[in-house]
Amino acid sequence: MQQIRARQLADWLSDESRKKPVLLDVRESWEFELCSLPGSQLMPMHLVPTRLGELPPNEEIVVICHHGQRSLQVAMFLERQGYSSPINLTGGVSAWADEVAPDFPRY
Repeated sequence: MQQIRARQLADWLSDESRKKPVLLDVRESWEFELCSLPGSQLMPMHLVPTRLGELPPNEEIVVICHHGQRSLQVAMFLERQGYSSPINLTGGVSAWADEVAPDFPRY
């Protein structure tokens, strides 16, 4: 299972020559409403096992949470389920605010 830093993800998302990853936000809906990365899809962690069919198994999926712990667990779960490229956003949206977008809402 891979890890990615916020700055690396920002560079990837801005690179027109690269296919964009699926951005899977596994926080709760109230957290997602406070702040989220553009283009990310919400799937709270506890719903991932029942909604696996909504995720493409052979695409790169960057899993996102607040600080990177829930997303790490979900990325490892996806890997065990046979997903080829789950990637954990190290530090989560908190790192995104620190490294990429200082005006990004924090909580």
